[in-house]
Amino acid sequence: MIRLPDAEWRRNPDLGSLIVALGGGEGDIRFVGGAVRDTLLGMTVKDIDCATRLLPEDSSRRIAAAGFKAIPTGIAHGTITAILPSGPVEVTTLRRDLTTDGRHAVVAFTDEWREDAARRDFTINALFADPLTGEVHDYFGGISDLDQGIVRFIGDPLQRIAEDHLRILRLFRFHARFGRGAPDPHALSACVTRANDLMALSRERIADELLKLLGCDDPGPTVRLMVDSGIFRPIIPEIDDSGVERLIRLIARERSAEVAGNPLRRLGALLPQDPAVAVAIAQRLKFSKLATRRLKQALSGLDSARALAYRYGPETAADVLLRSDHDVAVLGLAQLSGWERPRLPVSGGDLIEKGLDAGPTIAATLQTIERRWVAEDFPDADRVAEITAQEVDQAMRSRK
Repeated sequence: MIRLPDAEWRRNPDLGSLIVALGGGEGDIRFVGGAVRDTLLGMTVKDIDCATRLLPEDSSRRIAAAGFKAIPTGIAHGTITAILPSGPVEVTTLRRDLTTDGRHAVVAFTDEWREDAARRDFTINALFADPLTGEVHDYFGGISDLDQGIVRFIGDPLQRIAEDHLRILRLFRFHARFGRGAPDPHALSACVTRANDLMALSRERIADELLKLLGCDDPGPTVRLMVDSGIFRPIIPEIDDSGVERLIRLIARERSAEVAGNPLRRLGALLPQDPAVAVAIAQRLKFSKLATRRLKQALSGLDSARALAYRYGPETAADVLLRSDHDVAVLGLAQLSGWERPRLPVSGGDLIEKGLDAGPTIAATLQTIERRWVAEDFPDADRVAEITAQEVDQAMRSRK
């Protein structure tokens, strides 16, 4: 018998109260999915999911009676979110699929654990654990697959993909995170065969899964496999071998500079290095305006680290620096350590006091002063006074 190792998240007294309220002593609730998988691997658990034989209405009532807020986040699919002081816990009634169309499923509730496990995507995600004894229930060989670093579909891979097309991208994300060596050949073959199914998904779901993949520790080899296998072709055909090479170089620089990998930065390296193309792809994927702007700005020309940070902020400055030469990146990031964006020590009012008329001339002169100030790496007030005097004199001579 395999038991779930002790972990800090399991010792949470609020979680214990929730388990008791939901019939832990009667065997009505189990931990499931990522929390079980990651605990078995000794990894940090971020999200806690539970499966229960209780109907959603009963779960909601019991959660509230235990003193926690119950939110019907996915009531049609049996999911109630319990809001604990330590964070949310999802509680989902055991279910089986009645119909699926590759994007959505109509489900029926059940009280059979194996039946619920059978509708999940991969064997490593279909592990249940008794919350009191820690006993792990493994119906499809998930523990063995974890040990071997294999990401394997439950049952027929083509059927699993037909139920939810996003599982194609999820296969590669989980392989990047947990896989060792080549992926499961049956899973890979099914994903290649059904790659065009990705076109039926919402752009938001694709973007979310892609960024999760790029957030893995080292997604480079997996992304290369996806390009070689034609997975991106139906949804982002602009991604090619040169993008993979840029991504791999970026990841190496992130590690060398001891900078945390950023999914959006990595996507910027993976996409064609044309701001207009990057923006078009970001809009196609329904990215926020902020994320789209960051991708565009990261493709600006290389400048000094502080100049980049002043114009675009430190995150985008890091994006640009890390995609440049290794030594430039290391030096530039060091220059930004502890640096705060300064404020231009001259205003429009100062220029009016020096004799310039209010209007466009003020704005144009301020912009010129600012450009010189940034180009000279933000000199002190005395030097700014000299620059200001020169530009005011030039503006006055120009208006004569």
